[in-house]
Parts: sequence; C-alpha cells; structure tokens
Amino acid sequence: MRKVKILLVEDDVNFGSVMRDYLSMNGYEVVLCPDGNKGWSRFSNEDFDLCILDVMMPERDGFSLATDIRKVNPAVPLIFLTAKTLKEDVLKGYSIGADDYVTKPFDPEILMHKLKALLKRSNGHSMHDNEQEEFIIGRFHFNHRMRELKIQDKIVKLSPRESELLRLLCMHMNDVLPREVALKKIWNEDNYFTARSMDVFLTRIRKILKSDPDIEIVNVHGNGFRMMVRK
Repeated sequence: MRKVKILLVEDDVNFGSVMRDYLSMNGYEVVLCPDGNKGWSRFSNEDFDLCILDVMMPERDGFSLATDIRKVNPAVPLIFLTAKTLKEDVLKGYSIGADDYVTKPFDPEILMHKLKALLKRSNGHSMHDNEQEEFIIGRFHFNHRMRELKIQDKIVKLSPRESELLRLLCMHMNDVLPREVALKKIWNEDNYFTARSMDVFLTRIRKILKSDPDIEIVNVHGNGFRMMVRK
C-alpha cells in the first residue's frame, strides 16, 4: 500500500527534522524542504497528498508558496505552521486556502488528528458514508466523493472542506443549516477562527455557484445559512 506523501517546508532545520522524523514514524513519507523556493520546486515536479508549510521563511514565505500551490492544485490539503497566533495571519492563511493551522511547538496528538481528518476528507470518504454523495443544484451537478462541481462542460475542483460544506448545504437545501452544526461537523470546534474560516469557504462557494442566478446562499441572522434553489 502506498504511503501518504507529505511536503513539509520548514526553515528551522532542527524543528523540521524532528517533525519529519515524527511523521515518518507514524507511517508517512515526508519530503522536507528548507525554504519556499525549494518547496515549490519539489511540489512542481512530484505528487503530494498534503502540504505543511511554515509561514515565516526567508526568500519565499508560506503564504506566497500556498498561493502558487492553490493555482496548480486547488484541492490538496494545506496546513500552515506558525510560531504566533496573530488573527491577521490566521485569517490571511484561510483566505489563501489553508485547511488548518498548527502552532509551534505543536502537540503531536493534535497534529495527527488534523492530518487524519484532512486526508479522510481529501480521499473522498465522508463522515457519513451511507448518505447521499451526488446532488443536482440548479444547473450544477455536484459529486461530493470526487469533490467536483460540473455545469455544462465546465468542471470545478473543490477543496476537502469546500466539498464538505457544500454537501451540508445540499443536505439542508432550501432549509437552514445551523452555523454551529457546520462548524462541529467539519472543523470539530466552534470558535472565532473556525467561524471566519467557514465564512471564507462560503464566499468561494458563492463565487462558483453564481454562474446559475437561480442559486443563492443567504445568511440567516443569528442562526446559519440557507442555500435556496429557485428551480
């Protein structure tokens, strides 16, 4: 069975080595790069199942690297490593397309939990495998397992969390999806940062769906969201 391959980009040699060894001991294949330029070179020439990027690096920071990775592969799970939890940095990371954050020094058990959850979603295994996986949303066909939205001949690939969120909206189509339900099911916690992250993903989903004017996702004040399909 092929090992999950992780790109780890970290300029702190000691920390990077410790993290690489820890992930390797847990069964992952890890490619460690000391800066953003080398990380981009490896990503451009190899296939990775998940990327872990340090935010602050010389020459090329994690935000810049993540932006280019997202242009090439909008669906690969991204985790940022950061030594600080500044709100601006966290929100910037989520706006670029990060799936999660890990703060240094990291808790190994929490890191493993985040990795497994993201990889499970990335591989198309929903948290409710016995539930519906394909939906018709107006003129769109949504395949949750493949993380694809198709309209006519155009196919848009979704990130793991975009796909999970859209699936929940579909399960509550023309009804209210409570905000706390989405946060607990997808992020496993309800706090300021996860709520803002969900808002970023909702904005992206709205942008994709605007090709069909009969679809609208509205905020239900004090409750959650409602995806309305008029036809």
